[in-house]
Amino acid sequence: MVALSEVFGSGAMTNSIPDLAEADCYLVAGSNTAEQHPIVYRRIVEGVEDGADLIVLDPRRTLVAELADLHLRVRPRSDLVVFLYMARVILEEGLHDEGFIEERTTGFEAFAEHVRGAVSEEDVRRIAGVDPEDVREAAVRYAEADRGCIVYCMGLTQHDIACRTLRALCALALLTGNVGRPGTGVNPLRGQNNVQGACDAGALATHFPGYRRVGPEAAEEMARLWGFEVPEEPGLRLPEAFDSDEIAAMYVFGENPAVSEPNSRHAVRKLRNLEFLVVQDLYLTETAELADLVLPAAGWAERTGTFTATDRRVQLSERIVDPPGEARPDWWILEAVARRLGLKGFGHRSPREVFEEIRRVIPQYRGITYDRLRRRPGGIHWPCPSEDHPGTPILHTERFATEDGRARFPRPEDVEYREPEQDVDEEYPLILTTGRVYAHYHTRTITGRSRLLNDEVPGSFVEIHPRDAERYGVKDGEEVIVETPYGEWRCRARVTDRVREGVIFTPFHFGENALTPPDVLDPEAGIPEYKRVPARVRPAPRSTRRG
Repeated sequence: MVALSEVFGSGAMTNSIPDLAEADCYLVAGSNTAEQHPIVYRRIVEGVEDGADLIVLDPRRTLVAELADLHLRVRPRSDLVVFLYMARVILEEGLHDEGFIEERTTGFEAFAEHVRGAVSEEDVRRIAGVDPEDVREAAVRYAEADRGCIVYCMGLTQHDIACRTLRALCALALLTGNVGRPGTGVNPLRGQNNVQGACDAGALATHFPGYRRVGPEAAEEMARLWGFEVPEEPGLRLPEAFDSDEIAAMYVFGENPAVSEPNSRHAVRKLRNLEFLVVQDLYLTETAELADLVLPAAGWAERTGTFTATDRRVQLSERIVDPPGEARPDWWILEAVARRLGLKGFGHRSPREVFEEIRRVIPQYRGITYDRLRRRPGGIHWPCPSEDHPGTPILHTERFATEDGRARFPRPEDVEYREPEQDVDEEYPLILTTGRVYAHYHTRTITGRSRLLNDEVPGSFVEIHPRDAERYGVKDGEEVIVETPYGEWRCRARVTDRVREGVIFTPFHFGENALTPPDVLDPEAGIPEYKRVPARVRPAPRSTRRG
């Protein structure tokens, strides 16, 4: 969100999901789209079947990579180098859109001068581990398409240089004029349900609702809207909170940090040492088991409210069954707790009243109402400034969401490649990258209760290339120990060429984040480094192998 907001003035997906099918070329980076965003994947398939090119950047041969015309099997964290080299090729070949750049952007000259000398063919080979000619082909295919569409996910964002990488990615769209039209844009895919809506509503340490950056001016505006004083200083991001000695209590809902946080053993120690931990959830998660107080929440079919999808589509979901036992909707529980704490600004009597406050406080939602959503079950895309406005499936059609209406090419210093803090070496010669699998969702709070899904993916595993497996004595199907500087993990080996040599892959659903660092973060966004960790693999001692 940080990088997109800088470049475009908005950190949201630029196009709608149905609109993606109109692209002539897809650039999919860091996204296992088929397994994790199947509806988006279906649109990509439609476009490919109609003749669109598909370029995929991923160290693994995923299903979407198998569909690709060009699969760049980049090393994790090296995408920035590839994007900068693509920009260089576009400029060298004269494929940039001069009219768009002149009319709708600023900062082009400085960016172009930097790119021409920033990345060499040797850098592409050494850092990214791919053929520069393949990267050149990718650049030409994307730039020559009438409608080039960029899709990305957490394979790009969960790195310590995520903001730099995404700025360079956005610059590709600006260079080619691929923003503000059907089948184009820069389209982040959110990792969890209603992440977009939560961010819109201010569930961020650095922003108030409506993406007002926390500070004196925004705090004064929010105080006027809410009728009480609000902080002028930003709060702690989640990794910072787990690393702070000043945090004595936590209120957790809809999250399972005992499994999902980087270096999860570190997170569990923090949770155990809190003076007071409250967990609000549907099930007794690993985090809830550590709590002093558990508040039972209702499921999605047991409550009424809105969800905002990854493409800014606001939809109304109405309760169809009553919650069991003492379970209550999240909004009801939060209201009850707030009243007992004597907090101002609460007293809503229904989810509709909560949404009316959202409309009042968030300009992008102002024209969306429950009545309109009931008449349009397909939803309304924000921004929707008035009740007679149809919504905005495509952003930036005429002007960007910046003060002057122009997009901003990144400054040279904001897209410079930086070597990783910890690189592979003789002790840890492999790169561990983590991700998801189709059968499970996040920390398996719900999917782990399905016999069918557990039969599909019954436990933790690590993918390792056949040559690496031979080198380290690993046999397919046998138990191995995966070690990083932060911990070790026992799981089954899958020997496969789906993953590139020198890289191993494991899902994070079963607790594998115990292997990731707690203190390697993107300095601007605070996002942990989940996708590139020095590692080694060895067969598990026979005496410790299960079964």
